[in-house]
Amino acid sequence: MRESKSQRKERTEQIIKLLKRAHPDTKCALNHSNAFELLIATILSAQCTDERVNKVTADLFRKYRKPEDYLKVTATELQEDIRTTGFFRNKTKSIQGACTMLIEEFGGEVPQTMEELLRLPGVARKTANVVLGVAYRKAEGIVVDTHVTRLSRRLALTKERDAGKIEKDLMELVPRKDWIIFAHLLIFHGRRVCKARRPLCEDCAVEKLCPSSILKTGRIPK
Repeated sequence: MRESKSQRKERTEQIIKLLKRAHPDTKCALNHSNAFELLIATILSAQCTDERVNKVTADLFRKYRKPEDYLKVTATELQEDIRTTGFFRNKTKSIQGACTMLIEEFGGEVPQTMEELLRLPGVARKTANVVLGVAYRKAEGIVVDTHVTRLSRRLALTKERDAGKIEKDLMELVPRKDWIIFAHLLIFHGRRVCKARRPLCEDCAVEKLCPSSILKTGRIPK
């Protein structure tokens, strides 16, 4: 039986409620102490695990404390500092470009609007949503990363593969008050339970609401 949009919205709200209960410690996985550090960490997280980023930023944030610090060193030195996060040349170019714009156009402060954040080199909607949601508690959209993509498709909340289209689908289903936490819930759940290669359906708090689990086991969980 085809699920109506209203039914999908209701199921989505139930999923959020159960995931909040299952993962009460949900938070942003990137270590940071301010919006600027979060911006840098999120740029570094592209095609890299949060665990690796946190190892790199533990030293990086002691060495570089403000945008000016990233511009005082050569690109080669910064590349070496972030090398293990991968794509270090492009990330160095993005970080130094973003720092230049922060100084020249925003008084050294990380802007608080989607439009302004998207002007920064290396910043797309995912990074902007992380900064706005976590640092400024502004719900302008929903973060879509690999975990969110995988789980939202498994949970049949979207059929899309493009991040922008996935975000649009999710914004229509998830109550705005949960836009910020929703991605973090899926990220935590994806790492702990709904793993890519072998999802632990028997340990899943939302198994009864997951069409993929029902299809996999051939039964409706009680």
